[in-house]
Amino acid sequence: MARRVRRLFRGGRIVDLGGGHGLLAQVMLLLDDSSPTAVVVDKTLPPSSAKLHEVLVQAWPRLSGRIGFVCGSLEDVEIVPTDVVVSSHACGALTDRVLNRAAAARARVAVLPCCHDLGSCDAGELTGWVDGAVAIDIVRAMRLGQQGYRTWTQSIPAEITLKNRLLLGAPGSSERLRSDAAEVGLRRSVRL
Repeated sequence: MARRVRRLFRGGRIVDLGGGHGLLAQVMLLLDDSSPTAVVVDKTLPPSSAKLHEVLVQAWPRLSGRIGFVCGSLEDVEIVPTDVVVSSHACGALTDRVLNRAAAARARVAVLPCCHDLGSCDAGELTGWVDGAVAIDIVRAMRLGQQGYRTWTQSIPAEITLKNRLLLGAPGSSERLRSDAAEVGLRRSVRL
């Protein structure tokens, strides 16, 4: 997920909501140093999250002092427009909460939904036509588009995870976003 998100979104603080160990946020910092910091937010941080972070810092010292861990609600952290909000395997309605928080701040967002709950998630009127989980994710993508977001829909290889639909969104004009993506691609090719 980190590689695919970084192909589109550079810079900005990484905000990993429901982030658990914070592995996604840490890998995103390793892939792109243009993000100064990351914050990992989870209502219950795993006891091993600090240990995992220590091991990663030993291997990659540039992570030192750049990642904060917040044990609390998604609402406990402020999100600003320059942030990149991410959430991997955001269960059920957590995906919708993440999308809503990012959209309210007009921040870039990437989610990998899982545990689709037809009782608490909006499938629109699509469940008679497509699988319920697919319907929920289609409605999510359409809702982001209606909020003025340019959206990208991708799949992570099934051998990595079966919950593999990746939804990315960025506010603003699609022309500006294409220009930014082309510039990132040009910078990447020049570095090689």
